[in-house]
Amino acid sequence: MNVSKKHIGKHIEKVFCNQGRSVKWFAERLCYDRRNVYKIFQKESLDTTLLKKISLLLNHNFFQDLAEERENDCEQNGDIM
Repeated sequence: MNVSKKHIGKHIEKVFCNQGRSVKWFAERLCYDRRNVYKIFQKESLDTTLLKKISLLLNHNFFQDLAEERENDCEQNGDIM
């Protein structure tokens, strides 16, 4: 699944699935209901506090991914960062 990092929920879902974790595992560690985990996967943006918690939980730096994509977008558009 090739998912743009601009849709952070889909990107989180991709990383999560690649780790072979269960939704139950993820929900328990986030102190969320399983339905809310699926809602996270649908969100195009997230609160930074939640994104930090997910980054730590999945041991993946989503902030770095977003920064790299932003940098690539700027280079493609000829923008100066």
